[in-house]
Amino acid sequence: MADAVRHPALRLRGVSCTAVEVPLRFVLGTSAATVRAAPLLLVDVHTDEGVTGHAYIFCYRRSAARPIADLIEDAASIVHGQRIAPVEFAATLQRRFALLGVTGMARMALSAFDMALWDAMAIAAGLPLATMLGAQPRPIPVYNSCGLGLMAPEAAADEAEQLLEGGFRAVKLRLGYATLAEDLAVTRAVRMRLPDDVQLLVDYNQALSRREALLRGRALQDEGVAWLEEPIRHDDLAGNAQIAHDLSLPLQLGENFDGPKDLVRALDAKACDLVMPDVARIGGVTGWMQAAGIAEAHGIPMSSHLMPEPSAHLLAATPTRHFLEYVDWTDPILQEPVRVVDGHWQIPDQPGTGLDWDAEKVARCKIA
Repeated sequence: MADAVRHPALRLRGVSCTAVEVPLRFVLGTSAATVRAAPLLLVDVHTDEGVTGHAYIFCYRRSAARPIADLIEDAASIVHGQRIAPVEFAATLQRRFALLGVTGMARMALSAFDMALWDAMAIAAGLPLATMLGAQPRPIPVYNSCGLGLMAPEAAADEAEQLLEGGFRAVKLRLGYATLAEDLAVTRAVRMRLPDDVQLLVDYNQALSRREALLRGRALQDEGVAWLEEPIRHDDLAGNAQIAHDLSLPLQLGENFDGPKDLVRALDAKACDLVMPDVARIGGVTGWMQAAGIAEAHGIPMSSHLMPEPSAHLLAATPTRHFLEYVDWTDPILQEPVRVVDGHWQIPDQPGTGLDWDAEKVARCKIA
């Protein structure tokens, strides 16, 4: 963790959480589920000095928001009144939550709390989070991950063209149809509509068996696809290692890494060619920076998963940065959503991560 910037003195006064559900502009149909609205948990860290840090996480299911919020409030009570020190807090909370297990919702809760703490620190320092981490805000290459769920070939091709607005040079397509023939039909329809210099990434959301993944992966290698994401269970490291070894198409894993230790296990097993941790599962800013060091040591490209606002700052501080996953899910609740220009996320030159809730919009999306 970079220590070039002196951390401001802030004391934790408390935390507040707000569950919202925001409508999606593009319906996201995957092999696992169809998502029409995104349940998010907004987290605000309050300090004695009047500085408020913001963060949010995608809860996957509406029912998860309240228990995650309870865990965040519990974590905040453990370090209440102390001078904010995110790395030290992370170690303390890891120990205090050990018997419960720092996995799943507990990991997400501590990650969200950590992100909000870092945001408060950067705001108090008057610096973008990237600068706080010893990097410089820079344009980050993005791929558009909105939409492109399971649908008819021509409908997918039409939507792919819409997703190029803003100068995107890469888009993600969800696959996992009943047959390989259907996967190929949709892939070919989308690829034909995209300019040659636009990368097409495909994601199976863990839908396939090892055998089927190898069959479909081999077929996709000649279809102008840039990476193959999670074709089988993410925790089947031996199976993923076989796929990574047998295919020339790069294999992407990581959104389910439960802390940096899972990244180490995957890389030791040679289970992937590319990694994409989720800041809400890897351990927030603190866990991400540990993961970035591991990726650098292995020389492996590292992308992000969801939460583009904080993730852009983290990628700026990641030596092996690759792609930022773009979704527009917070647009309905932010005062000033960040826009993509020429296929790059423009990190705002303002303190923190740039998250600033619009209170009226949040109230309209609030889960009762």
